[in-house]
Amino acid sequence: MSDLDFSKPASEPKKTSVYDPAVAMEFFGSTGKTEVFKKGATIFAENEKGSRLLLQRDKMYLLLDGEINMISKNQVIGTVRKGEIFGEMASISHTPRSAAAVANIDCRVVSLDDKQLQNALRKRPDFALMLMSVMIARIRKAIGEMGRDGAAADANARESAVFDKTARSILARALAQTTVRHDRGTAIVKEGQVGVLMYVVLEGRLAVSIRGKLVERIGPGGVFGEMALVDRTPRLATVTAETPCALLAIARNTFLDLIRASPDFAVSLLGAVGERARFIASRDK
Repeated sequence: MSDLDFSKPASEPKKTSVYDPAVAMEFFGSTGKTEVFKKGATIFAENEKGSRLLLQRDKMYLLLDGEINMISKNQVIGTVRKGEIFGEMASISHTPRSAAAVANIDCRVVSLDDKQLQNALRKRPDFALMLMSVMIARIRKAIGEMGRDGAAADANARESAVFDKTARSILARALAQTTVRHDRGTAIVKEGQVGVLMYVVLEGRLAVSIRGKLVERIGPGGVFGEMALVDRTPRLATVTAETPCALLAIARNTFLDLIRASPDFAVSLLGAVGERARFIASRDK
């Protein structure tokens, strides 16, 4: 299972976002640690990565007071304000920070390391929806900032999987009536469509494209379509079957029930969305 850190903050949440600063403060406050940073202090540095050997764990933060500048290659690329989350991708994907976080004025934050986040999500799996909403806002922003032609096609695009064989079997038994099959060449979802279903791949291989350019492949255990169910906005990509495939089709109400009832399902999906956010952002560099 993967984990999260995409240090570039999202733009102002849209009305469709499920993010609620008050709920975030309650979640962080129940488990996290309050820290104070003076103006000019670096909260974390660009390319920084936690080290288990040195007992330095990756942290994510909620800003209680103040203002944080996100800086990459000596340029301010965004600003974090009161009530916003930042640095969350490090706690999920254990990858280096994509930007530095520097206090623009005196700041007070609540921090959660990756272990605290995982434990807290198992108590409040529904909060994963809010974190996914933050990630999806970042993905939409990154795609919006791609050139008019989008990302370059990549014949060796990464292949993603979220659920292992055991997890797939459990889901398949619980949701057997929702299994659907598609022939090679079928477009399962299309960019710009309203999304009403998410899918878990049981068999086969699918290609994900944005603006006609291949960006990712999905094999058994992979998921797609979940982002449109979180923020109820149009599909970001087209997904086409490269081989005959068997999929679990999950409607929004079932999706929400699974998130709230199964911490492992929630954490797995959160990791998948976080990885996708970092991957899409990296293609735009």
